[in-house]
Amino acid sequence: MTSFPTPYTIAIIGAASGIGRAAASLMAGRGAAVICLDRDGEGARRAANEIAAAGGKAAGYALEITDRSQKAVWDAVLRESGQLHALVNCAGVTGKTNLKVHEVDPDDFDLVYRINMLGPLLVSQAVLPHMMEKNYGRILHLASIAGKDGNAGMTAYSATKAGVIGLVKSMGKDYAETGITINALAPAVIRTPMVAALPEAQVAYMTDKIPMKRCGELEEAAEMIAWIVSPACSFTTGFTFDLSGGRAVY
Repeated sequence: MTSFPTPYTIAIIGAASGIGRAAASLMAGRGAAVICLDRDGEGARRAANEIAAAGGKAAGYALEITDRSQKAVWDAVLRESGQLHALVNCAGVTGKTNLKVHEVDPDDFDLVYRINMLGPLLVSQAVLPHMMEKNYGRILHLASIAGKDGNAGMTAYSATKAGVIGLVKSMGKDYAETGITINALAPAVIRTPMVAALPEAQVAYMTDKIPMKRCGELEEAAEMIAWIVSPACSFTTGFTFDLSGGRAVY
């Protein structure tokens, strides 16, 4: 079981619900101070309050991942924490699905790109100077199995999650000598609000490709995230961890 030293502060983007919420709760229960961030600021603060009520240390802030002027938010985070040890970015959208590529709306593709691809770049740029000063950091971006294998009818999502994997490969090498590790996690279908909003046919298509023939659980994702951003995961960077029930084994 992953536990964290004290102090150890982890910022989680997308903490209002889904994988981010589960990861924040689990890591707070194991000794980390968590900063809950989400475009839904009320949801982030609600998550932080629930964690604090359960005995954990947490704070919540609104963050729009595509905003190129994030300094005020991160300044507040650093005032709260003193040192930010890790960043977990769970923000992501699927965009319109069940479309072949000739049917894809470029405006929708651009929206998905800005959240799924530009967002990870911007938040990494926001925290890396601080982590470099401290000679320590853990950054984890959520990719997707769609970024490895591609999902039919999900062009924008598959392309941008593949972009996250490429981004992490490059960044991992850029900072390999700084004490900072930068990795990705590629889940298959996890029963989150985002997945629940997809057409059932799309979910069935993705689940049928999983050798275990089931969806992943939020707790399974949270456990893996906790280890990847802990001090114990110290010799892996630029890597995309699999969480796919055997769908991708490379």
